[in-house]
Amino acid sequence: MLAGARTDRRVRDGYTARATEYTELFGDVAQLDARDRKRIVGWADEIDGPILDAGCGPGQWTAYLADRGREAQGIDLVPAFVATASARFPHVSYRVASLLDAGVRPGSLGGVLAWYSLIHASPDELPTLLTAARCAIREGGGLLVGFFDGVDGEAFPHAVTTAHYWSRPGMSAQLERAGFVVVDSEARVDEGRRPHASISALAV
Repeated sequence: MLAGARTDRRVRDGYTARATEYTELFGDVAQLDARDRKRIVGWADEIDGPILDAGCGPGQWTAYLADRGREAQGIDLVPAFVATASARFPHVSYRVASLLDAGVRPGSLGGVLAWYSLIHASPDELPTLLTAARCAIREGGGLLVGFFDGVDGEAFPHAVTTAHYWSRPGMSAQLERAGFVVVDSEARVDEGRRPHASISALAV
């Protein structure tokens, strides 16, 4: 998971307390929606260069991409997630870090995957995180963001800690201000779940 500087501790503590439960629920790509697999793999197949899974959680997407031959590494604020990911997928690089201090050279990445990892950032923190992602990605590289679709910036009581909705137009505007151009977006509503959306964007 990722957040802004003020939210980091709340997010870290919340996910640390539930790391085992979260890994059991979401730590296996085979358990996750096939549409998400198609979306992420389709995006990654168009990326030229290293991919940073920013807010990698228990590391399932990082490993999935690495196993498909992509140069992927994962970062997360939660040490328990990084330890779990490193143990489960020892052939993949994971470390404790944030987008604000990712430890990568500016313009060195082909892409950043931020799949539901920005949902806890407050509306005033999100632009800083997106700008940090843009700084790390080379011109023409890609960003894929997954998030909960709803009223821009509206807070809701996520099971771990407060999270925020964004509409596709609202998130697109945030991305454009950070130096991206939107390539495409998708959304869906499944019974019993919060509305989903994702946006693919290029660094310009």
